Amino acid sequence: MQNGISDEMIEYVGILTKLELSEEEKEQAREDMGRLLSYIDKLGELDTEGVEPMCHVLPIQNVLREDVITNEDQSRELLGNAPCRRDNMFVAPRAF
Repeated sequence: MQNGISDEMIEYVGILTKLELSEEEKEQAREDMGRLLSYIDKLGELDTEGVEPMCHVLPIQNVLREDVITNEDQSRELLGNAPCRRDNMFVAPRAF
């Protein structure tokens, strides 16, 4: 067992990913997971005191427009290009 990664864990990950791994591939996966866990442990050593949490590395904000509420009946414009319509509705062929 390397870095707490057991054979059962490798088998379980194989089941979750729906992969059939050979013995060589299982050993390679164990090594890769071990390196990944070591890297994560190293990140835990960083001093993050005073660092604000962020969701993006760039100062990006969503640009939203104001909603303009209109109660106009636009059905004529919306149905203007419809090839077939009935009672202010689109008519489409049945799909089963």
